[in-house]
Amino acid sequence: MELQAVVSTLEHGEQDKVLKVLQVYNQEKSQCFIFEDEEREERKKMAQLLIKFLERELQPSCQVTCLESIRILSRDKHCLDPFTTKEGLKTLSRHAGIDYSEELIREVPDLDVILESLKCLCNIVFSSAMAQELTAEGRLVVGLARRIKLYNERSLPHDIKFFDLRLLFLLTALRVDIRQQLAQELRGISLMTDTLELTLGVKWLDPYEVATEEGLLPPLPRQETERAMEILKVLFNITFDSSKREVDEEDAALYRHLGALLRHCLMISADGEDRTEEFHSHTVNLLGNLPLKCLDVLLTPKVRPGSLEYMGVNMDAVSILLDFLERRLDRGHKLKESLTPVLNLLTESARVHRQTRKFLKARVLPPLRDVRNRPEVGNSLRNKLVRLMTHIDTDVKHCAAEFLFVLCKESVSRFVKYTGYGNAAGLLAARGLMAGGREEGEYSEDEDTDTEEYKEAKPNINPVTGRVEEKLPNPMEGMTEEQKEHEAMKLVNMFDKLSREKVIQPMGITPSGSLAPMENAIRSIADERSSSDSDLGLD
Repeated sequence: MELQAVVSTLEHGEQDKVLKVLQVYNQEKSQCFIFEDEEREERKKMAQLLIKFLERELQPSCQVTCLESIRILSRDKHCLDPFTTKEGLKTLSRHAGIDYSEELIREVPDLDVILESLKCLCNIVFSSAMAQELTAEGRLVVGLARRIKLYNERSLPHDIKFFDLRLLFLLTALRVDIRQQLAQELRGISLMTDTLELTLGVKWLDPYEVATEEGLLPPLPRQETERAMEILKVLFNITFDSSKREVDEEDAALYRHLGALLRHCLMISADGEDRTEEFHSHTVNLLGNLPLKCLDVLLTPKVRPGSLEYMGVNMDAVSILLDFLERRLDRGHKLKESLTPVLNLLTESARVHRQTRKFLKARVLPPLRDVRNRPEVGNSLRNKLVRLMTHIDTDVKHCAAEFLFVLCKESVSRFVKYTGYGNAAGLLAARGLMAGGREEGEYSEDEDTDTEEYKEAKPNINPVTGRVEEKLPNPMEGMTEEQKEHEAMKLVNMFDKLSREKVIQPMGITPSGSLAPMENAIRSIADERSSSDSDLGLD
């Protein structure tokens, strides 16, 4: 249908004719996502007329059709101006049933009208910074929170709940002020935690352990999974800085309650492997936002028949996280986005919980037996993680190194033993530990257990490569002392030339264990010796 004909019919405003024309237009354009530039002005005119037409008293069927046309036009980012006004957004939010007012929100009786309005708002908010600003000013999030709070009392279709949550996710992702408003003024963490609990359909066995009504763990149905993932994304947005600040006992109890639900999310599956992976990914992302002291809920459940027990503690959740990490490693796709959240979560959990660290070390860094191959060669989890320590992405290699370093109780000698000095150098240089030693941390003093194979091979292991190297012939064998000195001077001159031409910069280790240009390192050592001599009263 010609766009001009649609605009002309809208201008005349006869409801029956408008309905027929829009139904044809919607059918023709239902799968249209690319629009012709020549008709842009006509589409803008149509958008203005649609918003104005929607403000009239219309039959629900006509409202739905009109909103479907708005949804199609909202796909064109160049035609959003008529929708991104206070009046336009107020009209759409009123039809969605979430228009903010001091009184109760006026009910919109037709559910199809609500659904189409929500879809329109999602498109417009996603594509328009002006719409984002106006929805913040219009306190749209208050209307959304009010309706979400009533989910337990009202029977709303899945699609409306889903797009409520999708719109809330977009608002909190795109506007910091809305994020803060939901978290603080509207007690969003408590609200969304209750909504997640309702969606999962759980009951409590113990204060921080949940199970399904049947006591089993069947897959979460598709619709519940979709809503749960939107809730997890909203919670991620509003808890983004929680792990970095201290929380009082009341907030800690709330986060532990949420953590117990997240543990349950890890323990269940969704409909299909890909959906389960996505569901668990959102769960892991949110777990990483919880205050560290609240991660103890991962270990809280009692050991039951079929549970994985280690040192008297239920390690089911930690084991699932480790399996999740290994699957991400094997996939090798978008390592930064897919690996860093779970690596950071496991690192911090191991740092604060001794049982978690010892369990992870037993799985990731078992006692060394293979000392013939480099630490990065092989298919064990240790090999895969060591390979990441030299990854091109700084965040990825830092996270992998940090995880292994914590499993080694931040001991340099133990870290080098499992990874090789060459792989470990990056983290050690960043930490100022090139000269050895150990970071300060609350770790037990138990010793690392060496296998007989490692003890036997230890004197022959090259600490740089982390493996037993075949002895190479001495290149200076048979040379006279004068020849050796001549070769040594040639080498010194080569290094000097490369240094003067700024090709390389000789580095040294300062007394603090950090790397510095050679002249600075030598000066620091001399200064420290001079200081030590004066302290001893030496001349």
